[in-house]
Amino acid sequence: MIDTIKLTLDKSMVSILNKDLFQKETQNASRGYFTLVQNPTKAELRNGIYKPRLTLTKRFNTSGRSELTLSVELSLPKLLYGNNFDEVNDDDFPIVIDKLSNVLKTMGVRVFKEILTSAPVSAVHYSKNIPLTDGSTPHYLIKKIKEANISLALDVNQTDYRNDGHSYKWHSNSYEVAFYDKIKDLEMAVKSDKRSIEKDNRLQLHLFNQITKKQKTEVLRMEVRLNNRQKLKQLFKTLNIDSELIFKSLFSKDISQCILLHYLSEIEKQRPKILDYSPSNPTSLLAEIIISNPNLGAQKVLQLFGLKQALDTIPPRELRVMLGKSSNRSWYRLISQTKNVALPSVNSPFEAIRKNLMDFELVKLVDLQVKMLNNDKYN
Repeated sequence: MIDTIKLTLDKSMVSILNKDLFQKETQNASRGYFTLVQNPTKAELRNGIYKPRLTLTKRFNTSGRSELTLSVELSLPKLLYGNNFDEVNDDDFPIVIDKLSNVLKTMGVRVFKEILTSAPVSAVHYSKNIPLTDGSTPHYLIKKIKEANISLALDVNQTDYRNDGHSYKWHSNSYEVAFYDKIKDLEMAVKSDKRSIEKDNRLQLHLFNQITKKQKTEVLRMEVRLNNRQKLKQLFKTLNIDSELIFKSLFSKDISQCILLHYLSEIEKQRPKILDYSPSNPTSLLAEIIISNPNLGAQKVLQLFGLKQALDTIPPRELRVMLGKSSNRSWYRLISQTKNVALPSVNSPFEAIRKNLMDFELVKLVDLQVKMLNNDKYN
């Protein structure tokens, strides 16, 4: 469902009741430009008080007139529940609007509920908490996700320095896809808030002992962060999603499910399936390729054999960089050929993720704890 959303309100949609609650961030008096911010404090978060992040901007528009805008960025589950282990559902929208309107008043800002309902969205993060009860772990799945042959045009960043390979993300200027170990991220926040993936993790630090004290809990989190309206329009056109880019329309289980499944499919499509075949030895691999693919010539057989041997020790992206002298067309043609190779059937390592996204059951913290307590894997 939705985790984070960013609304952009013009001066006709909002009344600033107390500008003194904002802090000056940027100002250029000669040009009549300023940026004021109001964020939840560390003390508020520690005490379980969650507030949106507000940015009040005044600038001149293209017609030379002064223009005031307010951006409101917040995590909806944290607004409702004080954590984002609990997920929101379509039925929660009226409660979200009511609570957001009331919280904004305490921050010196008045926005009528009708305005919030139809407010333009400039960014949205769709996400899903995926409880793992099949024996897999987030670390294992993230390692498999890393093997996907994601385009070198994207800036891929594995944040090993923060959590020892328990998170992986790739991003461009307009969007980001992230996978991380939800429990590990909370553990990192206990040590230092700067080491965690999520913002405002102080709000839910009290959950750490509650979640991990009596049972081993494994939760993989997937997030697709769409960071501007142009990307939203482009993606919606690709996926045939007919929706206005306003709060009420984008607060949708169906849209969230569609987008998350789309990016999971992209990972599966880019990841060579030959990686999941584990022969007993190299001779068995070569024999299986020859026997199962009688129409392949010797050169193709040896290419595939060599590729499999290389991929068993070097991640695809790293291997592609090492083979930088080869043309992109040759590389992707070779990878594409692996999709047509007949080998003994193997299970996709992403079955648990896909099943969870297909079912798209609402995850609540209390149900998660019961599910993990009843998991025979840990008894």
